[in-house]
Amino acid sequence: MLLTLLLRLLILLKFMLLKRKKRLLRLLRVMRPALLPNRKQKKKFSFMSGKDLYRVLSGFFFERNRYVAEDTYLIAGLGNPGQNYENTRHNVGFQIVDAIARQVNEYLELTKWEAQYCRVALWGGRLFFVKPQSFMNLSGKSIARFADYFKISPENILIIHDDIDMSPGRLKLVTGGGPGGHNGIRSIIQCLGTKDFFRLKYGVGRPGQDGVHSGIPVDRYVLGALSGEEQDQVDKRMPFLLDGVEAFVKSGSQKAMNIINSVK
Repeated sequence: MLLTLLLRLLILLKFMLLKRKKRLLRLLRVMRPALLPNRKQKKKFSFMSGKDLYRVLSGFFFERNRYVAEDTYLIAGLGNPGQNYENTRHNVGFQIVDAIARQVNEYLELTKWEAQYCRVALWGGRLFFVKPQSFMNLSGKSIARFADYFKISPENILIIHDDIDMSPGRLKLVTGGGPGGHNGIRSIIQCLGTKDFFRLKYGVGRPGQDGVHSGIPVDRYVLGALSGEEQDQVDKRMPFLLDGVEAFVKSGSQKAMNIINSVK
């Protein structure tokens, strides 16, 4: 009995040393019957059951929500929903994630948290292919819900999107950094609370640069339809994109970068 009491006092001391004041107060309130004599029977002690003690202490020793599904990946393409935006430059992320899913015989037919998605066991991991349906500047809400519910860490999140500061057809896989003027990425950073996720950028060019149409406002340009030549370019990049995403899951980000960033 004395050893048990001493053990419990040592546990309390540990929490004091860790300066977890709020948790310590909660623990004292719950364990008070186990540590103090029963006033009605002064010579006896009233102890908690072992099961109850374990349940209480487990919540204090271990931080909640520490579990992360290391083999789960979120592959998301960004765009705007609706037929009016299909095959536009701003929706190239949608087009790419759809094409990758089709290559592995999957289709984004399920809906959850304002997103279309599919789930598949592939390349040694569990993958979620996702297309947020809440318009570009609110994309982060769906991404954050998937990441939180399925315990997907930021380093296992890959966002595919257009980039006007890269020449048409250029590919680049990066991690971290700011949104670069992309409202979808800005929303994801805000909702995830971190910049440390991966972005696979597909260059669509900026009006007036690299031979791209001049005299067109940027917003009209990105919401314009891909030309036949631009669509052919997307199709030619698909084998590299598929290989890059596969490498991202199977071998890690560095191997994926070697594949994606070497495409000219």
